[in-house]
Amino acid sequence: MEELVLCAASAYEKKFYLSEEFFGLPQSVKDELKIMCVLFTEDVGGILELFFNEDGELEFRTSFDEGDYLYDDIGSVLKVKELQRLKRELLESLELYYKVMRNEWNG
Repeated sequence: MEELVLCAASAYEKKFYLSEEFFGLPQSVKDELKIMCVLFTEDVGGILELFFNEDGELEFRTSFDEGDYLYDDIGSVLKVKELQRLKRELLESLELYYKVMRNEWNG
């Protein structure tokens, strides 16, 4: 199975995206993801994606437009590590949710 994007936020478009496969998550979890992603892009700029890799592990991916000289590359790495530490329980719960749902999706 390929990677599946959970959510993403863009400092450029000022938008948050949640994959429709995850609309069934509790509203509090969706709100926490939105706040986490939007604050990340407000802080360091660029685009943040949270996605599940082929093994069902949740990963962070950051990117930025080529001409974006305000993007904080070092800050983005530090912020990802901070989020992985502070939101560990949430992230682990999402991985478990994904693994259970993946089995249901694949029937």
